[in-house]
Amino acid sequence: MTAIRFTAQARAWLPLLPLLLLLAATYWLSQQVQPLLQVQAELRHDVDYVVEHFSATSLNDQGQPRFTLTAEKLWHYPDDDATHLQMPHLTNLYEDRPPTLTTAQAGKISSKGDDIFLFDEVRMLRPASNGYGEQLFATDYLHVVPDRDWAETDQAVVVTTPGNVMRAVGMELDNKARTVKLLSSVRATHDPVLP
Repeated sequence: MTAIRFTAQARAWLPLLPLLLLLAATYWLSQQVQPLLQVQAELRHDVDYVVEHFSATSLNDQGQPRFTLTAEKLWHYPDDDATHLQMPHLTNLYEDRPPTLTTAQAGKISSKGDDIFLFDEVRMLRPASNGYGEQLFATDYLHVVPDRDWAETDQAVVVTTPGNVMRAVGMELDNKARTVKLLSSVRATHDPVLP
């Protein structure tokens, strides 16, 4: 008797079975297309824009070009506000002497744009002028603060001048004062320049 009663009740619910299956499928599909939660979206590290053949010029208080920054490619990540550079070239401009040229394979600009971090085959050339000889600096990492005309590294650095090669670990370079401070493990070789 109970089996007949159960079968009768099951038959009464049978027309609702497709509707229940459709409701379950709709709920599952809705869950699949939901946008990421804010916390998950913030954890993503996706590029929001890319610029190829990038070039920018910064001006001083008088409206004169202070430095230029170019790169083959620039890309930005919004989650950490990091801007990355491929093949950056930084040129510091002066009224009284030739520009200082800095190149690298890669770079990164801080979120506020005040600091530039250069990586891999970093080269800085300070041309001869005003009684100072040409200086070439080579390292694998350089932190540059263009507005202060300052650069520093905690990595190995090679400084080449006419007749001299200096090797050190760590350097502080002030382009305004035209000074270089080698921090540790300094070794130098000197070859006299013949007249």
